[in-house]
Amino acid sequence: MQQEREILIITTLIIIVIVGFLVILFTVFQRRKNKLLEERDIAKKYFETAITETQIEIREETLRGISWELHDNIGQLLTLAKIQLQYASPGNIDDIKETITKSLVEIRALSKSINPEFINSINFTVALQLEIDRFNRLNYITASLTIIGEKIDLDQKSGIIIFRILQEFFSNTIKHAKATNLDVTIKYSENEVEITAKDDGVGFILGEVKINGIGLGNIKNRAKLIGAKANLTSIPTKGTTLVINYFFNTEELIN
Repeated sequence: MQQEREILIITTLIIIVIVGFLVILFTVFQRRKNKLLEERDIAKKYFETAITETQIEIREETLRGISWELHDNIGQLLTLAKIQLQYASPGNIDDIKETITKSLVEIRALSKSINPEFINSINFTVALQLEIDRFNRLNYITASLTIIGEKIDLDQKSGIIIFRILQEFFSNTIKHAKATNLDVTIKYSENEVEITAKDDGVGFILGEVKINGIGLGNIKNRAKLIGAKANLTSIPTKGTTLVINYFFNTEELIN
């Protein structure tokens, strides 16, 4: 009887220990789970905030571009049309028509970039082509866009982030690099798209200069938001190159 009682006590203690261990294990697991969920929520909010800020930056850059076009291009065309009309004659009617037609073409092109739906649902390659066309139309720089491989559409959020990174690079090239050529290449493969932007400007020493207020670290951090990689290289007097690698089959950090 005494032996049975001892066995019962030992068994009970073992069960209590096991249950206690399971409770502790469950508590630890639950805390870790809650912490991971909390970190994920924070990361998601950060990602959404970054997307919103990027959309605002794109709008601001677009408005700056509109300002340039109104002053440097459309304004000059309309001024020319006004002068031609002041001295209108049967001999220069065709010239007047041509000037007005050019003005209308430029206004239509400008209206595309003003459309808020275009910014909110940005199509990466279309937006990029419009930027390249605008640079060439305004004679800011000789720009080209080359697409290699079968095109694969980027999701909206990834396209916004990459487009904004490129916009910063373009802005620096036009305003500060003193470049005459800007070449952009999009190379598609099965699992990846590689975007290369290269200018032939004055270049700079990495670490000593920030691109239009945004340094290399921030460029890489923005790319990291969408699981991409960004690498900037520059050689004084030789130009600057930005390479962005976006991987289609890599699970994004934020779903």
